[in-house]
Amino acid sequence: MNGVSGRMGYRQHLVRSILAIREEGGVLLSDGSRVQVEPLLVGRSEARLRELAERHGLEHYTTDLDAALADDRWQIYADFLVTKARVPAITKAIAAGKAIYTEKPTAETFEQALELARLARAAGVKNGVVHDKLYLPGLLKLRRLIDSGFFGRILSVRGEFGYWVFEGDWQEAQRPSWNYRAEDGGGIVVDMFPHWNYVLENLFGRVESVYARAVTEIPERVDEQGEPYRATADDAAYAVFDLAGGITAQLNSSWTTRVNRDELVEFQVDGTQGSAVVGLFGCKVQPRQVTPKPTWNPDVPDPRDYAAGWVEVPQNDPVENGFKLQWVEFLRHVLEDAPHPYDFLAGARGVQLAERGLESSRTGRRVDLPVVSVD
Repeated sequence: MNGVSGRMGYRQHLVRSILAIREEGGVLLSDGSRVQVEPLLVGRSEARLRELAERHGLEHYTTDLDAALADDRWQIYADFLVTKARVPAITKAIAAGKAIYTEKPTAETFEQALELARLARAAGVKNGVVHDKLYLPGLLKLRRLIDSGFFGRILSVRGEFGYWVFEGDWQEAQRPSWNYRAEDGGGIVVDMFPHWNYVLENLFGRVESVYARAVTEIPERVDEQGEPYRATADDAAYAVFDLAGGITAQLNSSWTTRVNRDELVEFQVDGTQGSAVVGLFGCKVQPRQVTPKPTWNPDVPDPRDYAAGWVEVPQNDPVENGFKLQWVEFLRHVLEDAPHPYDFLAGARGVQLAERGLESSRTGRRVDLPVVSVD
């Protein structure tokens, strides 16, 4: 587990996924048996790795990635590094014949991301990319609605994501400073568009084109050492995506907005037979049969309580951490060849969308996305 001392690597992948799987006795296979997992913590700071290992009763940690990759005991390489460092490390892991599981974006450029998919296929190594939002309770409810035909013909998707990230002067920022430097791989487009790609293509249809506006709304921030720095990466993006089947998706992503909605991300899906508003956990619906008939009259206050006309979709199944659920699927993919479609090629499509979104912002044009294949 490389980069496990970082925020996501530690909290979501080590504690809430791998350690949680260990506490259950290992990953459950289709024949009813369990296979236990043993993590090797990899990073730059031996003191930090030792502290994490002691805190959680773990035996193995190292600052020597090359030695870890050369050791046959370790079958899977998991990467939670910053994006700039990811391609060289994954390339080494492919050459070492390891199965690979990685955060996204998988690379800084589409060509690099596609090359990783090519290398992995040529080497015959199994690979997976984190698609965590598909496992959120709200989106699982949305998947159920789509599969049931609730919406009829889906017309559009509108999404709002974001919150105010403090500038770092009078209040500490919630995100690391590299997120706001393009030269270090930062920017909300490269961070969020890979998410939007897999959410859209797995729920609604392949993204066929993008029209985007990416902006840097706060040009100066303060880093972790209290030093001012120039923000060179976009901190907000406003985009329209054309999806296969004629669906239009409009998604706003911002680290410069104050939250006035139930959750940090919300999607509204409108169809001929009904609509839904979906967040990380919640999902409420309004079928066609109970849709009110609004009339626009700016001269008279509207007495109708529109929110009262929506019904919450129940949580019928137990909620588990989405990162852990996908880890279990990937481990089963490695151990017994269970299906796992979220591979390096899927990761490359996410990088492609980010790259084309930035191109659209630079040129002011709608940009098409060709179908991606390893060939």
